[in-house]
Amino acid sequence: MAASLKDYRGDVSTWCPGCGHFSVMAGIQKALIKLELEPHEVAVVSGIGCSGKVSEYMRAYGFHTLHGRSLPVAQAVKLANRDMKVIASGGDGDGYGIGAGHFTHAARRNVDMTYVVMDNRIYGLTKGQTSPTSAQGFQSKTSPEGSGEREVKPLELALGAGASFVAQAFSGDIKRLTELISIAVEHPGFALVNVFSPCVTYNKVNTYEFFKENIIDIQDIEGYDVTNKAHAYEKVIETDGLVQGILYQQARPAYHTYLSGYPEKPVTAQELKPSQDTLDELWASFK
Repeated sequence: MAASLKDYRGDVSTWCPGCGHFSVMAGIQKALIKLELEPHEVAVVSGIGCSGKVSEYMRAYGFHTLHGRSLPVAQAVKLANRDMKVIASGGDGDGYGIGAGHFTHAARRNVDMTYVVMDNRIYGLTKGQTSPTSAQGFQSKTSPEGSGEREVKPLELALGAGASFVAQAFSGDIKRLTELISIAVEHPGFALVNVFSPCVTYNKVNTYEFFKENIIDIQDIEGYDVTNKAHAYEKVIETDGLVQGILYQQARPAYHTYLSGYPEKPVTAQELKPSQDTLDELWASFK
């Protein structure tokens, strides 16, 4: 029997009413159902922040990691079990702040997994501080006179780091969001889906209305070539990142194909019964 939304329903959410993260989670769930994946075939790994709770709110294998550390854990999960669909998720602070180093290396490494970032351009869980994607001049509790820092540009960062799939969605358009996540999950490599997910409590600038008025869809641009990285840079810069759709997709061998001795059978499916001699040798190596 095919899985339903009920099968993917986990703990009761504490997100604020109207939070964009509800739609992001629903988009992930609907994409998995569309791909006919059962909860036991999926692992959701999250970091810290409001977005980090998604691994608890979804019923699949879940791992709530440290701040900015969802990608290292998610990559390890995938390499240990190639049969598992792995989705890492976090916020803009988690992914592009403390986790920025992990993000760039995961992108260039190209492990076969999906990274969904709930980008609300503010730290919501800690009650409204400037985040890495807050625009220069953005006023918050930590920048009452306006932030003096230039914001991180997630799409440009992903393209520069070598991600083989770069897409962006908006939580106010769940149909398109679901479509993009489902394509990302099927992409055989590292796939980023940055999602504009408004924080209705602490960010009164980047609202649903703001994105509805300013965002354009890349599929409406005639002749756009998703395999042309120069074209992707051009449109991202031209729109100041306010674009949804697949910006770039490249067929590139996933990381595990370069690993010498990578087992044909997932580690988790192997019968691990080492001999006493092997155990003695292992034990001796730690003395």
